[in-house]
Amino acid sequence: MKTKLPFLLLFIFCLVAAIIPIHTNGNGADIVASDVAWLLSATGLVFLMTPGLSFFYGGMVRRKNIISTMLQSFICLGVITIIYFIVGFSLCFGDSFKGIIGNPLTFMFLRNVGLDVHPVLAPTIPFLLFALFQLKFAIITPALITGSFAERVNFKAYVLFISLFTIFIYTPLAHATWHPEGIFRKWGVLDFAGGTVVHMSAGYAALVGAMFLGRRKEFEKNRHYEPVNIPYVLLGTGMLWFGWFGFNGGSALGANATAVQAFATTMAASAAAMMGWVALEMFKGNKPSAMGACIAAVVGLVAITPGCAYVTVPQALFIGFITAVISNFAVKFKNKSNLDDTLDVFPCHGLGGIIGMLLTAVFAKDVGLIYGETTTFLYHLLALAIASLFAFFGSYLLFKVTDFFIPVRVSLDAEEDGLDFSQHGERYKPKRRLDAYL
Repeated sequence: MKTKLPFLLLFIFCLVAAIIPIHTNGNGADIVASDVAWLLSATGLVFLMTPGLSFFYGGMVRRKNIISTMLQSFICLGVITIIYFIVGFSLCFGDSFKGIIGNPLTFMFLRNVGLDVHPVLAPTIPFLLFALFQLKFAIITPALITGSFAERVNFKAYVLFISLFTIFIYTPLAHATWHPEGIFRKWGVLDFAGGTVVHMSAGYAALVGAMFLGRRKEFEKNRHYEPVNIPYVLLGTGMLWFGWFGFNGGSALGANATAVQAFATTMAASAAAMMGWVALEMFKGNKPSAMGACIAAVVGLVAITPGCAYVTVPQALFIGFITAVISNFAVKFKNKSNLDDTLDVFPCHGLGGIIGMLLTAVFAKDVGLIYGETTTFLYHLLALAIASLFAFFGSYLLFKVTDFFIPVRVSLDAEEDGLDFSQHGERYKPKRRLDAYL
């Protein structure tokens, strides 16, 4: 019955979707064409980030787990889209309940989400386009988690967990932070494009996942394994960096000066982070590695995300640089511990989101700490504490619930065979290199 239940549930949801009377008609009044063009582009850019993350993570694991690791990101494009269209968008942006969660009935199955503008959430673009743009954020968030428990997670359990995570962790944080009546929003907490909602929540879930699943078999032997395909990591980094301009710039919700500011600070922070990491490694006597440069670039992107529209380009350079330095030492510290966060998700995404959130409160124009204002910084500290506790313990509870129904970790034999074969019946077989014949 367990193997039949997913199909039956999906059939029921799709049947309901086919018969309920929902229309997306609209006359397009008040729509600004240039804003629509930019948001369509930005939505596509953010979509590209999930395949980019797939290459980024897939290139880092061992050969026998590359397909499974990449699929864990790709499957979010399907799973989260369905959940978001049914109830996720409504939980994020529906009528507010105490500033904590949206009414699931407000926009269920995208009811009342049409081609007209929304006077508050989307004043110059079709409300449906706003929903599509926000969908892409919901998709990539659980995909980020996968790197922490790579090479040992049960795929079916993973799908169940990310479904629960999206509903019970992501949507409340998104509502509290981005809805006009959200509790964090009303406190004045600044998260322009998802430092708290996306990266902190994923980072803490990743930390819990690594702890809950435990270390991989022969962890001490395999912690310094050779990645299967570093060019994949470079490709994935390029796709992420490119897509991030839509992630941050698109959050301006229009073709305007704010989008340009976010675009510029995004570039600056990532560049400074990459070069800071590489320079630090050389300072310590190590060779500059492609892996290090790629990881650092993403760290810079994470750090600038919450404040990209609120800080200047020089401040973005500092944010990227200092976050890369801190993350570099955090990765080294993690590598000396017994925590098996396979692809360093928490030291990079989780910690990067935390630092970015705090530095946003330091440098934000007119309301930052350096301008003599303390209110924003104090509320950021409070929101940080609440979001951290909620994401950490909430994720732990969801892992426990998931494990009750489906074992989260694969057997040792399945891990030894590799998840590509044991979970999906497939193997990664690259063509032989030319020098094998020489």
